[in-house]
Amino acid sequence: MNWYLHVLKNYTTFSGRARRKEYWFFVLFHVIVIMVLDTLDTLLGLRVAETPEASVGVLSSIYLLATLLPSIAVAMRRLHDTGRSGWWLLLSLIPLVGPIVLLVFYVLRGTPGDNQYGPDPLAGESAPTI
Repeated sequence: MNWYLHVLKNYTTFSGRARRKEYWFFVLFHVIVIMVLDTLDTLLGLRVAETPEASVGVLSSIYLLATLLPSIAVAMRRLHDTGRSGWWLLLSLIPLVGPIVLLVFYVLRGTPGDNQYGPDPLAGESAPTI
């Protein structure tokens, strides 16, 4: 949970590096929150759409909008850890292939030692304290 809060606290930090643990714990808690909010949207009847298949939950939409910047920032810092520019995020606009390539980048081990984006986040760092 500390990793999730750490990302939210640094929601406008697009520079630096994010280790795999920081990124994937954020993704894990992000997905859990979305699932809970989506369930609440369904139970409370807060879905807005013309058809049930294309419905959008109000609570989950507000949450997704609120966490858009932190999600982009941590993904960019994760790419920095692998030695890539944040511009690689634009690959997500290419259907099917782009997200798969980005997934591979997110899973790769970061560049050992310092790189052009900052010091190695694994060098003596433990879990963040909130």
